[in-house]
Order: sequence, then C-alpha cells, then structure tokens
Amino acid sequence: MEQQGGGGAPCNNEERRRLINSGNMSNQDGYNASHPVPHLQQQQMGYQSGAMAVQPTQNPSPYQNLTQTNAHKSQPYGISNMIPSGEMLTKSYSVSADGSMSYLTPLQLGRHELYEMVPFTAVFGLQEKERNITKAFANYAADLDGIEADQLAYSQTNRHLTAAELNSRKSHASLLLIEELELDAVLITTPLIVALFMAGMSQFLVGYNIGVMNSMVSVVFEGHTTLDWSLAVAMFAVGGPFGAVAAGTIVDSRGRRRGMAIVTYMFLLGGLIQTFAPNMLCITVSRFLIGFASGFSSVLVPIYLGELAPPTLRGTLGTLTQFCLVIGIFVSDLLAYPFATEHSWRILFAVNVLASIVQLLCFPFLIESPRWLLSRDRGSHQARHVISKLRGLQHEREIELEVNHFISASHAQACDGNDDHTSSGVAFVAMLRDKQIRSLLICSLVLQMAQQLSGINAVFYYSTMFFEGLIQSPLLGTTIVGGVNVVATYVALLLMENSNRRTLILWSAGGMLVSSIALVLCLLGFITKMASLFFVMTYVTFFEIGLGPIPWLIVAEMFDAKYVATAMSVSSQLNWACNFIVGLVFPYLQDYLGAFSFVPFSLVLLMTIIFVILWLPETKGTTPAELRADIVQSISTMLAVSDDSTAENHSSSVGNPIDIEWRRAMDDLREQEEEDMKRGTYNYGFQPIEQSRVAAENDWRTLVGGEPDM
Repeated sequence: MEQQGGGGAPCNNEERRRLINSGNMSNQDGYNASHPVPHLQQQQMGYQSGAMAVQPTQNPSPYQNLTQTNAHKSQPYGISNMIPSGEMLTKSYSVSADGSMSYLTPLQLGRHELYEMVPFTAVFGLQEKERNITKAFANYAADLDGIEADQLAYSQTNRHLTAAELNSRKSHASLLLIEELELDAVLITTPLIVALFMAGMSQFLVGYNIGVMNSMVSVVFEGHTTLDWSLAVAMFAVGGPFGAVAAGTIVDSRGRRRGMAIVTYMFLLGGLIQTFAPNMLCITVSRFLIGFASGFSSVLVPIYLGELAPPTLRGTLGTLTQFCLVIGIFVSDLLAYPFATEHSWRILFAVNVLASIVQLLCFPFLIESPRWLLSRDRGSHQARHVISKLRGLQHEREIELEVNHFISASHAQACDGNDDHTSSGVAFVAMLRDKQIRSLLICSLVLQMAQQLSGINAVFYYSTMFFEGLIQSPLLGTTIVGGVNVVATYVALLLMENSNRRTLILWSAGGMLVSSIALVLCLLGFITKMASLFFVMTYVTFFEIGLGPIPWLIVAEMFDAKYVATAMSVSSQLNWACNFIVGLVFPYLQDYLGAFSFVPFSLVLLMTIIFVILWLPETKGTTPAELRADIVQSISTMLAVSDDSTAENHSSSVGNPIDIEWRRAMDDLREQEEEDMKRGTYNYGFQPIEQSRVAAENDWRTLVGGEPDM
C-alpha cells in the first residue's frame, strides 16, 4: 500500500523518464529502475550506456581538455570548474555486496549521493540541507549531460552547441532530475506510516509529561512541601540523561524496534504508578521512569526514523515529531481544564497508560531498521524483505541497489573505518582529537546549555504557579502559552528556510532577554501585571524561532554525517542535565528572589548573545560550488573508474570498501602480470597441442579421484 502526493510542475514524461532509465541496468533481464516507468531512447539527452560522463568519440572534441571552448567557459558552474583536465570519468558504477558491478543511472547515482551526504537522523529543519544537496547533484549531472550533448552534436554536425543551447539544456535536465530525486519525499508506504505513528506518539508523550505537572500543583496531595513538588517535577529531567545513555547502547546491540518496545513499556509502567500513586514519593519515582523513557525516546526516535526514511524525507519526519512534542505540551494544558481537580487529577496521568496501550496494539506492525540489520549481517534476508516493504520495491535488483545505498552510506558515515558499527566512544574520542571539530562540539554544547538555562522549562513546568496573583485565570494563561508554542514552532520552520542560524539565535536570545526584563518590571509594578501574560508569550515565541530548534539543527549542519549521532547523544545528555537544574531550582528562585526570579535567566541570555557574536560560526547551507565539489570528489573516488586510473589514487579513496578492494586487486594483478612479462615467465596461453591435451586429461583424472599420468 502506497500513498503518493503531487510532484512539481508537469513535464513531458518521455523526457523526464530519460533520467531514470538511461543505463545498462535498465536493459538487463527486464529490470526497471527504482520507479517502474517505460524505457526510452538513451540518446535523448546524451547519456549512453549509463555513463555519467563523456563517452569518447572518434572525432576530436574540445571537451577532452574541458577548457577549450568559449561556450563551455561561459558556464558559471561548468564541469570544467569541477573536474581537472585529463581526469574525465568514463563510467559510473556500483559494486554490490556480492562483489558484482552494475552501472548506475543518473537518478540512482543521485540517490546514492543523498544517502551518503544526509545523516541517518530525522532532525527538525533538515529539509534545506536535503534540497541543497539535491540541487547540487542535479546541476552536476546537467553539466555532464550538456558536455556529452555537445560532443554528440560535434560528431554529427561538426558544430558545437551555443552557450544559449547549453544553458537551456542544463536548466531543463536539472529540473527534471530534481523532480525525480524528490519523488521519495511524497512516496510513503504503510510500514513507514506505522513507524512514524509510533515515534510521533512517543514524542507526544514526552511533551505531554513536560507540561502535565504544571496545572496540578494545588490539587495533588495537598500539603506537600515545595521540595516535594520540585523534586517530582525535576525527577523527570533526572531520568532523561539515564535514558539517553541507555538508548545509545541498547539500540545498537538489541535493535531499534526493541528500543521502541522499551520506550513504550517504560511509559506504560510510569503511567500506571502515577495513576494509582498513594503519595508523592510514588509520583516522584514514576516521574523518573517517565523521564527515562523520554530521554530514551529523544535519542531513539531521530535515529529510527532517519534510518527508515529516504534522505529527502528525513527533515520532514523530524519536523513532524517536533510538532508532536509541542502539541503534547498543549494537550496537557487543554486537558487540565476539566481534570485538574482534587477528584479527577489521576485521569491526567492515565493518558500515558492509554497512549502506551495504543502503541502496543500497533507494535506487531512495526519493522526493524534495515540499516541496523545490515550492520549485523550484510547478507541479511530480513533486511532485504524490510527494504522491499519500506520502499515498495518488487524486483531483486532494485532491492540490492537500495541495500548498496545503505551499506555505502554507513561506511561513509563511520568514524573508525568499521562501517558495520561505530561506537559512540570511538566517535567522541575522534571528535576531541580534531581541533576544529572539538571547537564545533564546544559551540554545540554551549548552545544546549543556553537553551535550557534560558529558563524556558521554568515556563512549561511552573507557569501556572508563576501566573498566580498576576492574572485572573492562571490556567487560561498557561493554555494560551501552550497554543502560542505550537504556532511559534511553525513560524520557526518558515524562518529557518530563509534566515541565517546566527541571526535567528541572536534575535531569539535578544527577544527573550527583553521579555524577561519586561517580566521583572511587571513583577515590580512598573508595568501592569496583566501584561505579564503578553511577555511570557513573546518569551516563548522568541525561544521557538531560535534557541528552541537551532541547537539541534545546528548539530546536523555543523558536523559531518559520521559525527552527527554522537554529537546528538552528547548534546542530549547535557540538555537533560541543565533541564534538571532549572526544574529543581526555579521554585526556590521564586521564593527567595521574588520579582527578580527571571534575572538569572536574563544573565544567561546576555552571555549567549556575546558568545554567538564572538564565536559561533554560521552553518546555514553550503554554497552550490562547495556542494558540487564534494559530489565530484565523492563520485571520482568511489563510483567512477577513470580510463587512466592508477593504484596510488586508491589509498586516499574513502568510498565503498568492496569497490576499493576490487580496484586494488585488479591493479595488483596487472602489476604481477607486467613483472612476469619482464622476466619472461608470463603464460600467454600458448601450449603445444599435445601438451595441452595431456594437461586437460590430467585435470580430469584428478577431479574424479584418479592419479595423473606422469
């Protein structure tokens, strides 16, 4: 079962499908490319036999030197700017897990590059990076297409294409390929929907439990002390780091699917203890268990969805799970209206139980991550079965091509040279040893501290308590803030499309700083107390457009794909630790500082602004030229074989390990043959007829168990 949405502007199907079906694979054994479409004439846009570069012709071509024609020089991002003279690639191929070689079409090669360059993590706001990579590869392929078309025209008419013709052809080819590469983003299968529902429900419960305690401070076990309640609230953040650490170990050893089972059962157990708790101690214990599940989920969900989703869909799924979290906070505020009473408060805790039961009913339909299965066994039949259902593939060659994408991308994103498994400890040590990466890691951790120590969870944990005495209905104020949080998350998604990360963080921290100062003035009586609701709303809004999502997004943008998972894990643990500090300390700040309770948060925001101005690098996107250079280098070292490739180039290759070993073996064999020729011992295959007959008979006798004739 598949659901397919609309694509881009309608194009001529015959021309569009040229990009998919050109190549040797489309003509072997009745095999169709990844999406079943009719075959076309391969010469329609210049690709011949699956080549992603120029095929040599008998007539001399100016593109053998890549710098000779003015028409080609006029291309701002022409192939001459990307591939050095004399290194034109002649074939694009993929080495399968069994060592066999097959040619890639432009579409398949583009998907291969996306798999390697987009991290296996579903992160809020990652869509821009996915689109930039897609556009860069499409421009690269269009450049190659224009060069080959020019060669074809020259061989037939002895005339090169004009600059206008080349530009028109490049633009059209690029748009067609972008449309096909982005088709994965609207092709959603049932197993992916089930996985998204399960992951989204887990994140919903994370958000729900962030806000559920906010409205019940005065109705749950009356007579509890400030310490009792602040411990119960903060214990959620104590369990979080333990869950985050456990997730890194368990999901690697036991699998992503079993990790989802652990999350579900922990939410169920914590919800049951909360619902039937006889005292505050039981609620405190249950909050630790639910915090453990939340920390576990915060690490598992991005990895699990990132490994299931195609590269062009990972940012979208990360965005959806972020919305599930903020909607969970909002729902906890809405349900507080009818149930935050002395007799009904247990119903609010029972939501965890009901949601977990729904997840358990869906669990039989949940699939394991194919990447994890392949990391345990590259020949896994279960992984291939999962991929066939996950991508809606039917033909064995389609499935094997997708398997190769997973294996190659896993190797490219490995930190210790072991593409089957890279431990977080090894990756973390590698990050610390590299001075530049270490500085980026410090920037990432500082932003995580700033996110929590800015005081945002003081609002989500204690806004009802804070609004008492300031506005007529504290519960209404809390609910309005929760609704604003959801809307601000959507606004942040729009802003991140067109704004620099540093700019957004500066606006975010600056707006929060002004709002916190205004709150202090409200509490001191310089501004009407009713305005405190407005300033809390602006405080939350500014948080969501910058300090909320960007510390997580910046990890995916700042680090190479192989470091993203480890950086996320370390950031998550520090984030939870700071979360605990705020949850535990804020009630005391309010008791001892009174109207100045937000002053410490203002100081943190001021230091954040200074840090961003002085040290934080900009991470939004990468220039088209830089992305194309990365793609060309990747294809040159991993997927392409040059006519004059040499063995010494292989030592620096970072591509498919099977690819590298295959080329090294061929080079070693050639060198051995050349040495035998020089010594005169090379066997050219010529033997006297009688001697050849006797050798054949001896081989036959040996096979059947007899003794050879002497």
